[in-house]
Amino acid sequence: MRGGAPLRRGAPSYYPGMYFTDRGIEELADRRGEESVTLEWLANQLRTFVDQNPEFETPIERFATWLARDDEDEE
Repeated sequence: MRGGAPLRRGAPSYYPGMYFTDRGIEELADRRGEESVTLEWLANQLRTFVDQNPEFETPIERFATWLARDDEDEE
């Protein structure tokens, strides 16, 4: 369990206690965690991803908006 939430259905047993989607996040951190990137680079990568995978347009839009507004709640 992570953060009190149960393991998602379909999560492989070799990632115990991890959400299924965490595999990609962990791979990103392991492979490229030492790199520094600009938000412009990230925006371009997200555009390219959506161009190649249009079915993910809505979740990527939500993610980008969340990143852009992440500091609005801080007071």
